[in-house]
Amino acid sequence: MHKSWKIGFAFFFLLVLALSFLEANEPEPLNMNPSYSGKDKIPLGSFAFFESWKNTREIKEINQPPFEFLAKEEPPDGIYFFLNDHVVFDDNELNKVLAWVSRGNTVFVSAGYIGKNLLDTLKLEARTNLRNTDFKSRPGLKLKNEAEMPKLNFDIEALIFTKTDSLEHNVLGTAVFAEEPLEQKPNFVQTSFGKGQIFVHSTPEAFSNYFLLQQENYQYAEAVLAYLDPSETLLWDNYYKSGKSFYSSPLYYLLANRALKWAYYFVLLASVLYLVFQGKRRQRPIPIVKALENKTYEYTRNISNLYLEQNRYREMTIKKIELFLDYIRSQYRLSTQELDSEFEQKLMARSGNNETATRDLFSKIRQLRAQQNISKEEFLHLTRAIASFKNPKNGKSGNPV
Repeated sequence: MHKSWKIGFAFFFLLVLALSFLEANEPEPLNMNPSYSGKDKIPLGSFAFFESWKNTREIKEINQPPFEFLAKEEPPDGIYFFLNDHVVFDDNELNKVLAWVSRGNTVFVSAGYIGKNLLDTLKLEARTNLRNTDFKSRPGLKLKNEAEMPKLNFDIEALIFTKTDSLEHNVLGTAVFAEEPLEQKPNFVQTSFGKGQIFVHSTPEAFSNYFLLQQENYQYAEAVLAYLDPSETLLWDNYYKSGKSFYSSPLYYLLANRALKWAYYFVLLASVLYLVFQGKRRQRPIPIVKALENKTYEYTRNISNLYLEQNRYREMTIKKIELFLDYIRSQYRLSTQELDSEFEQKLMARSGNNETATRDLFSKIRQLRAQQNISKEEFLHLTRAIASFKNPKNGKSGNPV
């Protein structure tokens, strides 16, 4: 590596170290992502609400979808409590929930977005309320017959119910917006369903850590929960939660901590740099192995030249005959043990050669086999006869039938 490259790489590495150090020591930003998990202590988690509530009553945590939980032969009775930024049941699941409620149970849903099928079932309509001037929405929260009105000190997408029926719905709470004149819009409604009842609350932020730990805001949550029977078992939903209550990936614990996260990134970066530079440095060239050459032709040519120089025509003739007979065995699938008339007839039929040429060739072969001395002319004559037999000039193919 050139010296200039080394200096550039060192500068780049120090720059990455400096930026990583500054990033790692920067204050942790406030996490305002909605969670509503009973184990999350972030602003929009519900750790404070869940921990204080479970000290006053029996709470059973449900970690599976309502459809599976209520599909049991005898699901437990009680109050099914849903708290999240959105709660949307599919049709089959909603039917299970409604059938369970109609037997005398209670469902409490607090969410900033509620599935349309549930609203249609309860004959409710909802929309998000925003001010036309600055698009801010920090409503005050007021319950029926309560004088206190705690106010949210951060903007939310305030969901309000725009259509209620006084005969079917009992409006228990409203969201009060800073408009002239002050306008109260329903955000907490109770309705009967069969032998049970359903509570729909559209401001889940009221149960968040950020809201409850401000001044006396916890009194609002206490007043809302006062509508629920304290003697009944509370079924706390852990499935419809934006924040997970458990994590299957071990990397979550590593990446959740800023120092550990950056240490992990540094290990990955160092590993990549090691593979790029150290691996290249130690790489050995792969030797080129030449393919083996076929020396059969050269060997045969050398042996033939040797025989020709020594005038050993008998040996070459015998070898020529043996190769020709091997050709007949492989090409025409005929036995060459007996070179009689029957053999000649079969060979003529399969090779397409005429009778005269075939009989003359094998007559010559038998004659040369018996001779002790063979001349050059006889050897060449046999070679031409075999070549003519393999490629007949009578227009017929010499391939086997």
